[in-house]
Amino acid sequence: MPRDALRPPTIDEIRAWPATVDLVTAASTVGVRRTKAHEMARSGTFPVRLLKIGNRYRVPTADLCEYLGIRIDADDAAPAA
Repeated sequence: MPRDALRPPTIDEIRAWPATVDLVTAASTVGVRRTKAHEMARSGTFPVRLLKIGNRYRVPTADLCEYLGIRIDADDAAPAA
């Protein structure tokens, strides 16, 4: 998942992500930087559901897609008939 940190991910890149991504990766999609993302996670104000695993946060990719209005179902890739 390495990419240019200054460039937000494309919809196709997000769709290709694993089931969960780290907080900083998710934050980059909503225009939030690392420090602010951690502040929001600690205060419970990050705009997407977070999973705390040990001392790390993970973000479900499906929740992130829903927040961004990105459809991820199989029919999304099929052309309209």
